Amino acid sequence: MRAANTYIGSPVERVEDLRLLRGRGQFIDDYACEGQWHAAFVRSPLAHGIIRRIDATAALSLAGVHAVVTAADIPEPIPTIPFRRPNAMLLPYAQPVIAAKVVRYVGEPLAMVLAASAALAEDALQLVTIDIDALSPVVDWRASEQGRTLLFDKTDSNVAALFTATRGDADAAFASADYVRREQFAVQRHTALPMETRGLLAEWNAASGRLRVSGAAKLPFFNRRALAAMLSLEERAVEYIELDVGGGFGARGEFYPEDFLLAFATRKFGHPIKWIEDRREHFTAIGHAREMSADIEIACRRDGRIVALRGTIHVDIGAYVRPNGTTPVRNVAQFLSGPYRVPNINLEARGVVSNKTPAGTYRGPGRFEGCFFCERMIDLAAGDLGIDRLEIRRRNLLTASDMPYPLPTISPDDGFGRGACDSGDYRIAFDRCLQEFGWDQKRVLDSKLIAGRYHGIAIASFIEGGGSGPRENARIEVRSDGLVDLYIGSSAIGQGLETVMAQIAADALEIPLEQIRVWHGSTSYLHEGFGSYGSRATVMGGSAVVLAAENLIKTFAQAAAAQLSVPSADLTVADGVARAGDGRSMTLAEVAALVKLVGEGSFSSSKPTYTYGTAAAHVAVDPKTGHVEVLDYVVVDDVGRVINPLTLHGQVIGATVQGLGSVFSEHLQYDSSGQLLVGSLAEYVTPLATDYPNLRAVSMGLYPSPNNPLGAKGAGEGGIIPVGGVLSNAVASALASLGVQPRELPLTAPRVWDLINATDSRVSAGRI
Repeated sequence: MRAANTYIGSPVERVEDLRLLRGRGQFIDDYACEGQWHAAFVRSPLAHGIIRRIDATAALSLAGVHAVVTAADIPEPIPTIPFRRPNAMLLPYAQPVIAAKVVRYVGEPLAMVLAASAALAEDALQLVTIDIDALSPVVDWRASEQGRTLLFDKTDSNVAALFTATRGDADAAFASADYVRREQFAVQRHTALPMETRGLLAEWNAASGRLRVSGAAKLPFFNRRALAAMLSLEERAVEYIELDVGGGFGARGEFYPEDFLLAFATRKFGHPIKWIEDRREHFTAIGHAREMSADIEIACRRDGRIVALRGTIHVDIGAYVRPNGTTPVRNVAQFLSGPYRVPNINLEARGVVSNKTPAGTYRGPGRFEGCFFCERMIDLAAGDLGIDRLEIRRRNLLTASDMPYPLPTISPDDGFGRGACDSGDYRIAFDRCLQEFGWDQKRVLDSKLIAGRYHGIAIASFIEGGGSGPRENARIEVRSDGLVDLYIGSSAIGQGLETVMAQIAADALEIPLEQIRVWHGSTSYLHEGFGSYGSRATVMGGSAVVLAAENLIKTFAQAAAAQLSVPSADLTVADGVARAGDGRSMTLAEVAALVKLVGEGSFSSSKPTYTYGTAAAHVAVDPKTGHVEVLDYVVVDDVGRVINPLTLHGQVIGATVQGLGSVFSEHLQYDSSGQLLVGSLAEYVTPLATDYPNLRAVSMGLYPSPNNPLGAKGAGEGGIIPVGGVLSNAVASALASLGVQPRELPLTAPRVWDLINATDSRVSAGRI
């Protein structure tokens, strides 16, 4: 009997952590080239205006300042940032790589200073004179939609993107429904905030005509393709190199203006150009996210069964459509109904431009916001109908008999909106969450005032789309010393990619994990790759590894058979050894010393995977301060086949903590002139390790996905999706006796205090 490894499903500690914990990681700021220049960017101090003059004379007079690049140095027409999901409607709203005539947000690049050191480049920025005639900024989506001030020429609207999600006949369902409620909700603007800010090092080799850009993350192959086209280079002449990356979460690794400008400068001046973003710059320049307002209705039967959802969601996408700026707009429409059986849907999502930093994706884009809207609405409906919060959800959650359950139809179809919930019984995760949380024991505390604080418990369910196509590629090569090199098109952004891919390869090849070396992300390794986004790396990349391993084993068997002079059908291949019937054998290393052993795999799929789960929370609210303490938080999900429970647990808990920051503190606030009021981590409050000590996560593997050979489902985003919904419901439950119903995030202590006191004022005035 053939022995099989059992790395898949085992809590293997991350192999990449040893070098990182010892300070041996190499991040972009650790990387340098001889003769490199340093870049710093002059950014617009105004949210909206006409550029009259940029004078760099004083800056250029400083010794060591080599050049200042402005729009005048870029050949016309000035390139614009490419879209990952092309759409003719979006073209007028594309961002130029550098502002030439108009500025549309604080932080938009106006000029690039190149100097002998980063400090000198920063000093020189202060000497660049900018003359901008201020225009009235548009900083609110309502004013923007009215279109009194159009932000772009050759447009008749500030609505840059519009998606509609439909199923059945929503209007007819509402007309005949037993119960209808309409509500308005809002989520604040915030951002992913990776630990490592962005950075790039661009190098031009004039002799070979090749460009190298180090510091790639998330999408090296797309960025290479985009940059090559913008510089009129062959794609093979551009190389993106991925080093260690300190987090991405959807924002880092997209194509930004700096990608083009550094590449342009290194080619123009012949020197390597390096740039590292500081944190203040990061707040104004990296993609923002989440700012949405929903006006939605729910229709139910008397027994709580949901018959329809309809409404409109406005998404403030900032000054331009970034490469993935339409993703949250589409997702919030298509996924607002979450894990529930809703036969009739008509939801419209509008991406509206404003004079703020352009927005894009952040972990669970559109799904976090949609879950908040949906779960708040379900709790409100349950209260109106006199139905238990648990029962109304059980009656509507999808079951195994519903699978595959098609998502609402999205229009226009951008190629990423198709699919169906693939497998699972969502009530199982729901009931397991209640059990782990101890709902029956905690419910006696619900809405009670205990030691001066109101206690509340709540629940929320979610789905997480993953496994984004269209494909991913892998190659496996065996060295003569027995080590195996695995090259993968997926990118490592801190999620434990090297460990998980090594586990999959070791099991498929039946060799020790220690023999596997994983090489990822960089465009030099494979002819094509797609990177890591949308919880796709394990599903797509891991499946490509499985196929590459299968092809390698076939090649190994054929080569060993030739060396042993026996038919390959007579060989038994197991544990990295090919054995003939007469007892002779050859190992992978022995064959690799004689012939080249390579296996390639490409996995294609247009069918996403859908992890699902439920979260429960117990909070205590201090009515005197508005402070909310999370006393207990449990999330249970079913992720299909679990590859590594240890790394998965870290992903779910980490995502949950990010969600808690989103709910209680993180906020990118602007004033009426379009000035961002956040410039450092003193104003942008993120969770500390001590803030939320009582978080628990349980991941099950009951329903493998039928859409890939691993049976895995994407699971990197699920932890964050339900947090807004469940915590808002818990606060509402805690303050039920006061009539408080949160409808906006974040739930900062001052906002909760205001809600409590506004309710108290209405009570004392006899209005409620």
